[in-house]
Amino acid sequence: MVASPLPDLVGRHRECAALDDLLVGLREGGSRVRVIRGEAGIGKSVLLEYVAAQASRVTVTRARGIEADMELPYASLHQLCAPFLAEVEALPGPQRDALRVAFGMAAGDPPDRFLVGLAVLTLLTRASETRPVLVVVDDAQWLDQVSLQTLEFVARRLLAEAVAMVFAVRDPEGQDALAGLPEMQIGGLDAAAAGELLEAAVGGRLEKRVRDRFVAEMHGNPLALLEFSRGRSAAELAYGLHSISPSVQGTVSSRLERDFASRLGSLPAPTRTLLLIAAAEPVGDPRLLVRAATSLEITLDAGPAKVAGLIEFGESVRFRHPLVRSAVYHRAAPEERRAVHRALAAATDPVLDPDRCAWHAAQAVDGPDEEVAAGLEQAAGRARQRGGMAAEAILLERAAEVTPDSWQRGRRALAAAEAHFSAASPDRATGLATLAELCPLSPLDRARLARLRARILFARSRNDEAAPLLLDAAAQFAAAGSPLARETYLGAISATIFAGRVHGPTGARATAIAARGSGAPSSGSKAADLLLDGVTTLLADGYETGGPALRRALEPLAHEDLGTREATMRWLLMAPVALEAFIHYAWDLTAWNTLATRAVRLARDIGALSELPPALVYAGGVHIHTGDFAEAARMMDEADALAAATGHAPHKYATLVLAAWRGDEDAAVGIIEDAKASAAHGGEVSLLGVTGYVQGLLFNGLARYDQALVAARSGIEHDGFNFTGLSLVEHIEAATRCDELDQARASLAQLVELTRAADTGWARGVTARSQALLADGDEADDLYRIALEELGRDRVAVKVEVARTHLLYGEWLRRTRRRSLAREHLRTAHEMFDGMRANAFAERARRELLATGERVRARETEPASALTPQESQIATLAARGMTNPQIGAELFISPHTVEWHLRKVYTKLGITSRRALPGALAIAPAADTRGGAGTVQSG
Repeated sequence: MVASPLPDLVGRHRECAALDDLLVGLREGGSRVRVIRGEAGIGKSVLLEYVAAQASRVTVTRARGIEADMELPYASLHQLCAPFLAEVEALPGPQRDALRVAFGMAAGDPPDRFLVGLAVLTLLTRASETRPVLVVVDDAQWLDQVSLQTLEFVARRLLAEAVAMVFAVRDPEGQDALAGLPEMQIGGLDAAAAGELLEAAVGGRLEKRVRDRFVAEMHGNPLALLEFSRGRSAAELAYGLHSISPSVQGTVSSRLERDFASRLGSLPAPTRTLLLIAAAEPVGDPRLLVRAATSLEITLDAGPAKVAGLIEFGESVRFRHPLVRSAVYHRAAPEERRAVHRALAAATDPVLDPDRCAWHAAQAVDGPDEEVAAGLEQAAGRARQRGGMAAEAILLERAAEVTPDSWQRGRRALAAAEAHFSAASPDRATGLATLAELCPLSPLDRARLARLRARILFARSRNDEAAPLLLDAAAQFAAAGSPLARETYLGAISATIFAGRVHGPTGARATAIAARGSGAPSSGSKAADLLLDGVTTLLADGYETGGPALRRALEPLAHEDLGTREATMRWLLMAPVALEAFIHYAWDLTAWNTLATRAVRLARDIGALSELPPALVYAGGVHIHTGDFAEAARMMDEADALAAATGHAPHKYATLVLAAWRGDEDAAVGIIEDAKASAAHGGEVSLLGVTGYVQGLLFNGLARYDQALVAARSGIEHDGFNFTGLSLVEHIEAATRCDELDQARASLAQLVELTRAADTGWARGVTARSQALLADGDEADDLYRIALEELGRDRVAVKVEVARTHLLYGEWLRRTRRRSLAREHLRTAHEMFDGMRANAFAERARRELLATGERVRARETEPASALTPQESQIATLAARGMTNPQIGAELFISPHTVEWHLRKVYTKLGITSRRALPGALAIAPAADTRGGAGTVQSG
């Protein structure tokens, strides 16, 4: 280990070695992340100083969280990025604009925090091209929330950049911060090391019993040992323990804070006031401290505080430890704190720093004050424009507290509740919603309050309780003539879709009827209005009437001009309702592809990383049905990675469907059980519909028709908006194979009713094939041929259903002893399924071929060098001519990560340059493949 330049690093050899290894990896060009966790005073900050001191030939940038009630959005991030801001203009356009708005360098739409995160990642990556970059963040639990979230996103996206990030987090306060990142847990020093540190501090040896007692009572906490021995000799410790009282009750942190507070009593009053100003002012600006002190007419005498080891003065004012700041602030009387905040408000420039000026003014008042409340509300608006939802929420909350007028208090409390909900703080949102409810509100604000309560409930549990509340809110919006009415009706229908009920008083149909009869004004979006009209007509009147109405919405949905980020976000939020309708009622794969492709493109263009994962999942579903399982897997892999990086739950619907089509029972069963558990605990009954369909599909592929029959029936009976039609298809096949013909006929009648008005080859094809399963002779033969013709008719063909129809037709032909013709269809089915890697269906076709006398050889095992989903996606984009920065912007990764993946691609494909990619990809093995059914050898 390199010798430590810091004298206090006694007993930390293991931790220092780990940090040395981190620096070695960084200098070699690899990214590293480490979160150092431990209680106050345990030595986290000293370890950060150690790693920074050892970082020769490395650019070090720092940020430090400060415990305060106020948080300015992106303040800590701005501090950390300051050394690199000269490179902002070189960032890709959307990233540059997002970062400039976030840092208050430009005006614009509030930026998506994940796009800001990508901009920071790119900024650090560009800086690392000259020298490796080490990011050091102390007291990360006290960073402003959006800065912490952004840095966590960056940390999770690092892969091949010469960037390392080391965070220090105090537990238990920060136990939820940065969860899941690589950790280093710091405990107290062992007895020997603690004794060595104590004796070094007092400058002499201690009697063993005295030393051991002191070490035990301090739990090996280095700061506690140093602070309680400060200024005391070995003799004083040996014979004066009664005066030191280390055994007082409480945690080590509370003892330390009490010790720091005890030192304040001996300081002159002006010095204590000076310390209080510094504690109340989080920036550490000495000039601001001087101005505030001057306004309070106190002498600038910091000497006694420096001698007591409480504070350091330099370019910035720094306390010896955060516990000193806490002790100073909390020891002061309320009137003393208010006086200091009043002085800071007067000393802060209201033009250059209006938000802190407003906050200090708010802390200075001891009762209602409309002028102060208005200033806080204006500061909240500025925070919102920078994308700081958490800061907006806190500023509005304080504004509500100091608002004298009850109408204004209710309005501000409601706005604060909405901001807290947007900032993922539903508990605080609920409390403020209750405060707003106790105040007089306008009809429009009452509707907003009802909608907020419904959204909070829906976020916690996707059961059938939220939909009625949203419906009530929509009715209130409609009565008030608000354009939010139609948007809220769409939200209510979406809630019923997740709740999994079409019929009943709280089902989708009742919601649709209410929406249609509401007389709600236009939302201002033609696409949204037509979509609501189409979905409500479909649910209220059936698809024969609703189908044409729904199709009228497709053109605006596909091409409506979205001039602002806000309009684009509204489009992305309503896209799932549109997609579910076009998939499960219109049976329109072409529309599905159009809308999903646009959703992915829009989410990428504006950097809406929260909305990109579901868009990718819908797009992946298109690729499943067109038989490109590898592309579907790539999209789902990206969706999962983004969901993990942004802290969202993964989207499992399409993953379930893909596992079923692959015939991967082991993978499917685990996902299915998780989905059922989520449905049971969270009330998301729609999951029961998808699991019924998925198990029906899986077991039909595996030729376990009795299990498919039961599963598909459950998919039908759950009365959901989606997957009912697909479950019917599975149920008909399973029922005919189990000789349950009455069940098959009943399901066929339902399927015919559901698909009758759908003007697509997909709908007509699966219906004709299902009818063929219950027909005989020439009628069955004609129906199978019609099914094949129809399924290939649409612009985007449902190739998995084409292959399946060849399989079913071939099976029927073999059973009617037309082996030669059966062989043709079974061979086609096998080749298609085998190429897709639909292993269970391919095996079914293989067995049927063997029964016709066809010779089939096993497919060769896939080479170990098969590309991963992300490698395949990057290689494809590079083959299309995109540069590394363009690919990085497309996939929300850095150009270095792109290059790292491409080097692995070249090795696996046996090529040496990008120019060889197009040809190599034409013969490259598919991603995430497994051995299975064989390939056909005719004979």
